[in-house]
Amino acid sequence: MKSDTAAGPPGAPAAPTSRGSVTGTRRTVAALFLLPALLLLGALVVYPIGYSVVRSFYDQSGDGFTGLDNYRALFTDDGIRTALKNNVIWVVFAPTVATALGLVFAVLTERIRWGTAFKLVVFMPMAISMLAAGIIFRLVYDQDPDKGVANAVWVGVHDTFAESSAYPKAHPGRESPLEAAGRGAFVTRTTVGVGETVALPLVGVAPDLIPDDAERAAAPEPQADRITGTTWQDFTRGKGVGTLNEVDAGELGYPGMKIEAVKDGTVVETATADADGTFSLSAKADGARLRLPASNFQEPYNGLDWLGPSLVTPAIIGSYIWMWAGFAMVLIAAGLAGMPRELLEAARVDGANEWQVFRRITVPMLAPVLAVVTVTLMINVLKVFDLVFIIAPGSSQDDANVLALELYRKGFSEDQPGIASAIAVFLLLLVIPVMWFNVRRLRREVRR
Repeated sequence: MKSDTAAGPPGAPAAPTSRGSVTGTRRTVAALFLLPALLLLGALVVYPIGYSVVRSFYDQSGDGFTGLDNYRALFTDDGIRTALKNNVIWVVFAPTVATALGLVFAVLTERIRWGTAFKLVVFMPMAISMLAAGIIFRLVYDQDPDKGVANAVWVGVHDTFAESSAYPKAHPGRESPLEAAGRGAFVTRTTVGVGETVALPLVGVAPDLIPDDAERAAAPEPQADRITGTTWQDFTRGKGVGTLNEVDAGELGYPGMKIEAVKDGTVVETATADADGTFSLSAKADGARLRLPASNFQEPYNGLDWLGPSLVTPAIIGSYIWMWAGFAMVLIAAGLAGMPRELLEAARVDGANEWQVFRRITVPMLAPVLAVVTVTLMINVLKVFDLVFIIAPGSSQDDANVLALELYRKGFSEDQPGIASAIAVFLLLLVIPVMWFNVRRLRREVRR
């Protein structure tokens, strides 16, 4: 008869499988799956960081240990100090303005029918690479208003309120009755009297730049009680000067030219030339000298030097905001979509206007999203390189310098890899606290 001891008493549980061996197997499988990613992480992230830290303590050749000398250069080198100052400007203004615009766009487009199309247009620059955006804005900020959109708009607005001169290159010719009066003005050599005619010939304006409304110049006709005259282009294309200081056939008048009658340094009367260049003055101008004021010859307004030393950094920040405001808008719109509408409606029922609802309910409830967007953009601007390198011309690149660009210049252009490594480590140290703040906030949101 067989014994039941080996099988155990009836109803007893089966011998359990070892939990330790199962856990060990799972960890091994997980490690095998993670190994390729860990190898890539070590090769592409951990090793370069470690090498940069070590290299930052050595000289240019990499053989001599210099201690903290490369880090001291971060605060003594003029180029690096300018880059550090510009990075502060970037971190303060670019994320703030981009986030604020994203918030405004997200809130304002929530109720309009074409809000989705507007958001698509605002977000579209995110599909463009930094290189392409830099090339676009290099053209946008071109100094020539005929090429640069920014100056075309600026000059158009300026000329609406202050019209530019049509004769910036005009000046008296040979044996002219006009002489220089200082500060760009011209005045007649002698005084004029009632009943006289006055010739005010000028040269120097290219025929294709003379105003379209200019007509053939007409010789002035004397009037007994007035002073008459003509101001014109004393030059005919293909014929040359012709008869000096006399109106020849085919020569054009200077419409809009301003003439002042000056007595003892005081302007007693003014006149404006007609399309044929003729003008007349009353008896008040008797005994005065006629002056063509400098406003007739001012160079046309050419807009702002957007890429000059003083405006280059704000201009590049503007291009960055153009690209990243759409990113901020999309994230904030997602947070706005998840906001409980009952609170907003309750506030309106209690008598709050839209501004109060926005300031006291919408913004506080979106604070976590706004913080994530702002911090993400801060990390991004600390590493900005492409836009500055492409948009800033060589003449003002030193003024637009940032740490990432200075790292490139020190490492490749000036062959100072030790200082470049120190800049890289310094940038890492600047990014780590911001990243830590972002990760901590995200974990806090997950717990909620």
